[in-house]
Amino acid sequence: MKVGYARVSTPSQVESLRAQSLELEAAGCERVFTDIASGARSDRPGLAAAVAYLRAGDMLTVTRLDRLGRTTVDTLKTVRDLDARGIRVTARDLDLDTATPAGKLVVSVLASLAEWERDTLRERTRAGLEHARSQGRHGGRPPALSPEQTGAKPQSEPTKRQCTNGGEFNRSTHHHR
Repeated sequence: MKVGYARVSTPSQVESLRAQSLELEAAGCERVFTDIASGARSDRPGLAAAVAYLRAGDMLTVTRLDRLGRTTVDTLKTVRDLDARGIRVTARDLDLDTATPAGKLVVSVLASLAEWERDTLRERTRAGLEHARSQGRHGGRPPALSPEQTGAKPQSEPTKRQCTNGGEFNRSTHHHR
């Protein structure tokens, strides 16, 4: 069975959703599931329903590969999960079919690029945090109470245990400087 999935980010894009649905129906999809939800949202009931509906040997078709996930990594996870269940994925924009050698190659290349993207993001984040520390900035939530409010002097701060045993404030409120 050939099943389609269409998604748009906002209700104002309903015409685009209709166009995707029509394209999927014209491509031979017997049933089309839809969502009006940002790709950044993890809860996409239409996609969940489509995935639950599909059986081994079925095909899930999308107009664009990015309709399947929030990120490249998420899209590839969805494709791989479906592939493991024996479900083909086709994307009309790339003429991608995961049942063909070329389709498998494209998915592998995309997986490599997604891994590179994750590593690059991690590296940039680490460099940004190091730069911020060198500038005297430190991340995290600022203290909820000043030393005056806790009654502590800067050179003789109470321990977390002393503070929480006294019941003055929650243990997580006390931050060491």
